Amino acid sequence: MNEYALIMRHEDGQKVASPEQIQVWMKQTMDWIGGIAAQNKFVSGTGLPFDDARVVKHNRVITNGPFGDIKETIGGFIIVKAESADEAAEFAKDCPVLQGEGNTVEVRKVAKNDGTH
Repeated sequence: MNEYALIMRHEDGQKVASPEQIQVWMKQTMDWIGGIAAQNKFVSGTGLPFDDARVVKHNRVITNGPFGDIKETIGGFIIVKAESADEAAEFAKDCPVLQGEGNTVEVRKVAKNDGTH
């Protein structure tokens, strides 16, 4: 069994939801993760807030950010156990972040520490 990262991307980082909407989305997300955990397929995960972040550029310049003025932002990720990318994508299809138009969930296999893919 392999591990896959489900990376939640928001198309428009400038849109700010109300505290009430954020609570609804958090409950939906916890329920979604709970369903994966009930199948013993959840490994870990976290949200990625913007309030204490930096970007290090190729020329070693450090800037504050990322901020909502960029086209697309990563809101968080979870790691799941799955037999294939297709199985992991089936989990991703139910992610609440997909309620936002243009939002996506990227599915990526996690490299193993033993040097194999």
